[in-house]
Amino acid sequence: MSLRFKVVEEAFKKHPLEIQNPEKRPSEYFAKYVFNQKKMWKYLPVEIYEKLREAIEEGTPLDMPTADEIAKGMKRWAMEMGATHITHWFQPLTEGTAEKHDAFVEHDGKGGMIENFSGKLLVQQEPDASSFPNGGIRSTFEARGYSAWDPASPVFIVGDTLMIPTVFISYTGESLDYKAPLKKSLAAVDKAATNVVKLFNPEVTSVSTNLGWEQEYFLVDEGLYAARPDLLLTGRTLMGHESSKNQQMDDHYFGAIPERVAEFMKDLEIQALELGIPCKTRHNEAAPNQFELAPIYEECNLAIDHNMLLMSLMRKVARKHGFRCLLHEKPFAGINGSGKHNNWSLVTNNGILLHAPGKTPEEHLRFITFVVQTLVGVYRHNGVLKASIMSATNAPRLGACEAPPAIISSFLGSQISEMLDKIERSTTNDLFKLEGKHGMRLDVPQIPELSVDNTDRNRTSPFAFTGNRFEFRATGSSANPASAMIALNGAVAEALTNFNERVNERITKGEEKLSAILEVLREDIKLCRPIHFDGNGYSDEWREEAKRRGLDCEGSTPLVYDRYLDESTVAMFEKTNIMTRAELEARNEIKWETYFKKVQIESRVLGDICMNHIIPVATKYQSVLVDNILKIQSCFPAERATELTAYNVGLVEKINMHAHLIVTKVNEMVETRKRINRITDIRERAIAYHDEVAPYIDGPQSIRQHIDELELIVEDDMWTLPKYRELLFIR
Repeated sequence: MSLRFKVVEEAFKKHPLEIQNPEKRPSEYFAKYVFNQKKMWKYLPVEIYEKLREAIEEGTPLDMPTADEIAKGMKRWAMEMGATHITHWFQPLTEGTAEKHDAFVEHDGKGGMIENFSGKLLVQQEPDASSFPNGGIRSTFEARGYSAWDPASPVFIVGDTLMIPTVFISYTGESLDYKAPLKKSLAAVDKAATNVVKLFNPEVTSVSTNLGWEQEYFLVDEGLYAARPDLLLTGRTLMGHESSKNQQMDDHYFGAIPERVAEFMKDLEIQALELGIPCKTRHNEAAPNQFELAPIYEECNLAIDHNMLLMSLMRKVARKHGFRCLLHEKPFAGINGSGKHNNWSLVTNNGILLHAPGKTPEEHLRFITFVVQTLVGVYRHNGVLKASIMSATNAPRLGACEAPPAIISSFLGSQISEMLDKIERSTTNDLFKLEGKHGMRLDVPQIPELSVDNTDRNRTSPFAFTGNRFEFRATGSSANPASAMIALNGAVAEALTNFNERVNERITKGEEKLSAILEVLREDIKLCRPIHFDGNGYSDEWREEAKRRGLDCEGSTPLVYDRYLDESTVAMFEKTNIMTRAELEARNEIKWETYFKKVQIESRVLGDICMNHIIPVATKYQSVLVDNILKIQSCFPAERATELTAYNVGLVEKINMHAHLIVTKVNEMVETRKRINRITDIRERAIAYHDEVAPYIDGPQSIRQHIDELELIVEDDMWTLPKYRELLFIR
C-alpha cells in the first residue's frame, strides 16, 4: 500500500469524540464565560454598575476610581471561573487577533504573592507597536503602542484567561487595528442617521448599526491536510485535478449533515454559545465539505468581535474532531469558494428598522430615504468598497461559482426599482406605496398560504437589498468584516450628512419639508442610478455596461487598493473622522505588502512541491513505462513491439512534455521572483507579483495545468498527494 493510501485510510477512521455536555438548554448556559450585564449587576456595586452601563450605552468616559472597582469585580468573577491570567485582546492589521497573557499576581511585600488586577491594567496596556503591521507609522526603534479597553464589547474567558476586547493605537495616536476606525465609523453613521431620521421622528436620539454575518468554511480530514504541503502552508490547494463528482449534482447543499460534521457543529455551538456568540443556523453549503454557520443579528462592533472569536474557535474545535477548518476563500479550484455575507442594517434607539418598509406614507418615505442614501454612498465609493474586500485570497473567488463579481452593484428587486423610477419621474409630492410581504397560495392540498417577500434574491449581486437590510456578499471568508463595514459606514454617513444639509438648506429657504425631501431624493435617485443592477453579474454584457456606467471594473488587487487614496475617499474618511490620510496611506502599505507576500509564499510552495513531489513521481512512473517498453521490445518482433508499446510510448512523451514545461516554468518563476524582489517600492512590487508571478500559479498557462494533467497520467498508487476525490468527501 502506498504512503498516500495509508494516509487516506487513517484519515477516514472515526475519531473519538469528546463533546462537552451542555447544562440543559442553550438559554441556561448562554454567555456562561461572558461578563455580561447580569454578572456586572452581581459583582459590581450598584453605582459602579450604573456608570459602566452608561458608558456602554451612551459612550460616557470612565474615571480611574470607577475602573478600579470594575476591575475588582471582574477579577472576582474570573477567579471564581478558574481564570489565572488576563490579556488585552485586539485585532491588528493581520486579519487575525492578538493577545499577551499576564498572570493575576504581584509581590505582596512579604516574600509571597497576591492576586491583583487594577483599573489601570484593565483600561490600558502597551503591546509592541513596531512588531505588528503598521505601514511605516512606527519604526522598529519606536516600539511603544497602546491597547485600550472597549467597554462596549464585554470581556470573556477562554481557558484560564480573562480576555479584554481593546482598540490598538500607536504612541502618536494613529489606529493600528480594525476596531478603532470601526468604532469611529459607527459613531459617524449614528450622528448622520440620527439627524436624518429626526426629519421623520423627532423623538429618536441615536441610531445603531446591526450586523449579521454568515460564515462559510470547509472541513478537511486532518491527516489529508497534513499530507498536502500547499494546504498546510497557504490554506489552499495549488494543484489537483477536479474530482469526477464534485458539486454538479447539487446534492450537498442543505443535505443531511454528515455524522462527524454534526458532532463538530454541536461541540462548536456549545462552546460558542458559552462565549455569548448567538449561533442560530447551520447547514451544508453548495460545495462538498463546505458548511455555513450564521448567528442572530447583533450590534456591529460586538458582531465583529464575535466573528473573530468564532473563527479562532472553529479552528480549535475542528482539530479536536480530526478535522482542519479551512477559511481560505478558494481552497479548491472548480467549486464554490467561501464568503462571509454581511447583512447590514440601521435601527433607532426606539426600535425602528430604517431599511424596512413602513405602514404609513411618512414611514414609507423614511424607508425610501435610507435606501436611496445607502445607494448614493455605495455608488460614490464603489471603488473603495471593492478595495475593502479585495485580497490575494478573495480575488480568485470573486466572479464564479455563485460568488459576486469584482464590480460593486446593488440588486433592489422589481418593486423598489419601479418605485424609485416613479418618484424620479413624478412632478408631484405623492407618495408611492411598496407592498410588503404578500400571500402566495399553492394549488396543493394541505399546504398553507406562503408569505412572499417584496424582493427576490440575486446571488451574483455584491450588495443586494433583501427585504429590511442590505447584504454585502463580496467579503471573503477569512477576512475581518470590519474592513468592509468601515468603508460602508463611512460612505453611508457621508451620503446621509450631505442629504440632511441639502434638505435643511431648502427648508431654510422656505420650502415645505415634504417637498424638500422629495426633491433631494429625486436628485439622488438619478445620481445613483448607475449602481442599480438586477441582472446577471457574470455576463460579459454586464462588464461592458458597468464600464459605460463609470463603475470601478479594475481586476488587479494591488491597483484596486489605490481607491483608498483617491481624493474623494480621503475626504470622506477625514470628514467623517474615521481615518486620516496618514492612516490610509499606512494601511495601503500593509495591504500591498500582504498581497505580494502571500503570492510569494504560494510561488515558493508551488516550486518546492513541483521539484520534490511532482517531478520525482512523474520520472519514476516514466521509468516504469520505459522499462515495460524495453521488455516488450525484447520479447516481440520490431513491428509487433511498436504496435504493443505505442500507448506507453505516447504516455512517456506526454510525461516528458509536461515535466519539461513544469521545470521550465518553475525556473522562470524563480528568476522572475528574484528580479521583482529587488523592486523597492512596495506598490510596484505588489503590481509586479500580480502581473508576472501570479499567472504561474493560476490561469490557463499556469504550472498547475501541467501538474493536473500528470495527475491523470501517473499510476494512482504512485501519486503521493491526496487527490480532490479524497479531500472533498468526508466519510
